[in-house]
Amino acid sequence: MLALLGLAMVVVFTVLIMTKRLSPIVALTVVPIVFALIGGFGGGLGKMMLDGLKMVAPSAALLLFAILFFGILIDAGLFDPLIRRILKVVNGDPVKIAMGTALLSLLVALDGDGTTTYMITCAAMLPLYRRIGMNPMVLAILAMLSLSIMSGLSPWGGPATRAIAVLGLDAGEFFVPLLPTVIGGAVWVVFTAWMLGRGERKRVGSVVLQSGGSNCYIEEILGDGTHKRPRLAWLNLLLVAAVMVALVMGVMHSAVLFLIGFVVALMINYPYLEQQKERVLAHAGNAMTVVLLVFSAGVFAGIFSGTKMVDALAQGLVDMIPPEWGTLFPLVVAITSMPLTFVLSNDAYYFGVVPILANAAAAYGIDSLEIARASVLGQPVHLMSPLVASTLLLVGMVDRDIGEFQKATFKWAVLTSLVITALALVTGALTFIA
Repeated sequence: MLALLGLAMVVVFTVLIMTKRLSPIVALTVVPIVFALIGGFGGGLGKMMLDGLKMVAPSAALLLFAILFFGILIDAGLFDPLIRRILKVVNGDPVKIAMGTALLSLLVALDGDGTTTYMITCAAMLPLYRRIGMNPMVLAILAMLSLSIMSGLSPWGGPATRAIAVLGLDAGEFFVPLLPTVIGGAVWVVFTAWMLGRGERKRVGSVVLQSGGSNCYIEEILGDGTHKRPRLAWLNLLLVAAVMVALVMGVMHSAVLFLIGFVVALMINYPYLEQQKERVLAHAGNAMTVVLLVFSAGVFAGIFSGTKMVDALAQGLVDMIPPEWGTLFPLVVAITSMPLTFVLSNDAYYFGVVPILANAAAAYGIDSLEIARASVLGQPVHLMSPLVASTLLLVGMVDRDIGEFQKATFKWAVLTSLVITALALVTGALTFIA
């Protein structure tokens, strides 16, 4: 009975999210409360919800300060020197342009936000694509794959944040073993860019563009802004490197590191109070929406766990899985995450399905950390989905429809998911034997 109640809760939540009847924040809060009341758990609701909020509080803090940290540095023009160098080096060679696009989008995607990644990459590179006649779909493919690696696998990106939050994991323990996979995935994206660029070079050839004087294509593309701090670019880069090194070394909790990094970046780039207020407010809407989502996930996870519905569902799933599949469970999760995250939103998959998978894996002695890592490896396929708002933005920016985009990206997305899954197995982020 409890398993059926939990299954019904997941189905109702998924349907409400997929049909857009309720926002994720509302659905994550209301649906579990209603089903807990139906199951007769009304007396313990307050404690279960509070336990869930406590569980996700570190992840919420991490996400808040990471968004603000990278947002401030992007405002300050951290990537402008890189963009200038990339544009100067690539000039009119399609192979160099494609590889430059991959490098730029990989770096910008570090902030974990798809909208920011796509907007900056398209703003910097799309005029160049159009000027020499390259297919803008190459840009779209590379930007999407870059986001799937840098945001999809990092603990401050949306998918991993959801997995970490709903399973109550430590971000550092999740990420450090996955770091070789991230690096290998980034190399794969650059290699993909080389292959796509070669195809475009055969199609349109190479041209030489004017890189100096009043008609310089670089200045036309890059422009200028009042919030940019070009003289502080190297200092900002050093700050990013320091934060990332400290994160990998586990010097402090990741939320604390990003808090310190954000405060330092704000003080360095915008020393006056009014400037600081303006920059924080510019990113507050995006940051607050995501943080509210994480806390709502805590409510969902707290009730799901506190009522034991997730345990009952997991046991049912364990009973259905052949015993010989037990040691392959992380690989099964990685492979199935591709279709599941394509047809489900990240909210539905990570808040509804992943807890069930994690509890089922526990029966085989498999750590929930491995299930969390496996669950993010299908993100390249997920980002093809029309359910992803930033994907619709990307498709619009390159002036293509979603069907064309999916047809062009399907092969590369599946290949990328398989490559990073193989890398995770080879490097030990995932194991065959618990």
